Amino acid sequence: MNRFASPQIRLALLMMLGVYPIITAYLYILMPLTDGWQMWQRTVVLVPLMVATMVFGLIPALHRHFGWFIAGKARP
Repeated sequence: MNRFASPQIRLALLMMLGVYPIITAYLYILMPLTDGWQMWQRTVVLVPLMVATMVFGLIPALHRHFGWFIAGKARP
């Protein structure tokens, strides 16, 4: 089996496409609110937001809408 055609690779690619705009939006929102904070302090706020968004929003949505692609099947 082609290593790049594995479901994990397809899921990772979809997650990168979904995570990038979400994390960028969070950063645009958080940066003015956390002006003067150290990087680790911003990260303490950002990580739980991003993880919750991924676990409860992004990953279920990807499986619901792109499950066929992740599994390597024809589009329904």
